[in-house]
Amino acid sequence: VPYVDARREVRIGTLISSLTLAGDQTRPPDTHVIHWDGDFPCHADGRPIQGISHAAGAFDLGHGLKATHSFSSKPDGGYSDYHHKMTSYANILAGPAAVLKSGATPRTFREPEEEEDSVFNYVETASDRVGIGVLTERLVNERVAIIGVGGTGGYILDFVAKTPVREIRLFDSDEFLTHNAFRAPGAPSLEELREAPKKVEYLKRIYSRMHRNIVAHDVALGVDNIHLLDGVTFAFLSLDAGDAKRLIVEKLEAIGAAFVDVGMGLELDEGSLGGILRVTASTPEKRDHARQRISFVGGGAKDIYASNIQVADLNALNAVLAVVKWKKIRGFYRDLEREHHCTYTTDGNMLINGDLA
Repeated sequence: VPYVDARREVRIGTLISSLTLAGDQTRPPDTHVIHWDGDFPCHADGRPIQGISHAAGAFDLGHGLKATHSFSSKPDGGYSDYHHKMTSYANILAGPAAVLKSGATPRTFREPEEEEDSVFNYVETASDRVGIGVLTERLVNERVAIIGVGGTGGYILDFVAKTPVREIRLFDSDEFLTHNAFRAPGAPSLEELREAPKKVEYLKRIYSRMHRNIVAHDVALGVDNIHLLDGVTFAFLSLDAGDAKRLIVEKLEAIGAAFVDVGMGLELDEGSLGGILRVTASTPEKRDHARQRISFVGGGAKDIYASNIQVADLNALNAVLAVVKWKKIRGFYRDLEREHHCTYTTDGNMLINGDLA
């Protein structure tokens, strides 16, 4: 948009608005405030247009988009649509420029920019509208593996699918049966359950509606196919203890991938459930604790995580703790303690950190 600066020179700046969508259809703007990349605009005589002044500073809006100011101009009843909003601001800014330079106009009729290459099937408007796009970018190069998707792993997928990771690989050889429906995200129909789909295919069908790069591997990882983890940068392990888990951990360490292993041990005692959720992280910078924290041999009276009692809410909580830890490792969330192991005990609502880096 052409505008006049304090030296009465005509320059070009950029108007930037948040975008509210319902699918691929715009809704009325959620705010009358707009961002601006350029110097503060002035009248033709060089006086600042104070009527739209809102805030100044360095705004990092993510995806390389930056702004220097925000403006506020709200008509009665607000803006009816984005054409109304953008043209209103453009007219305020470009009017003085047209006085000093004949033909100065924001209506350049340039060709639309090419659609960005996105992992999503529709525009991700959540991050930029709240100013965290620059943090979300820290996840874009991730190739994530989720190993075991029956309970906790399904919720992990739900959260990861909402991030711009380059690829999500699912590993599980089991069928999605009726009991799984009561501890997994979503709500399958009776017809879907009758098909007895593989867990990975069922979940891929749902989340591929949103994220394009979900790869389903209907296998249990072992010596013959462990190479399927090549290229993975981060992994979530939500599978039972056993030799397969040891092999997976050794492979992830060999390829330099960070990972989070989750565990849940619930016991029915005196008419109620109690137990512990566990999240153990391993990174190339800190792995010494992992072998002591992760169970590789299932069963036994002393193995609290051997119990297979699972409840949807605790599956989801275990997944939340795991995904938050992943985002901490990648710098999305602040992480002052840099714990690599934590447990949540249902009785007492107790969350304990350990193995600090």
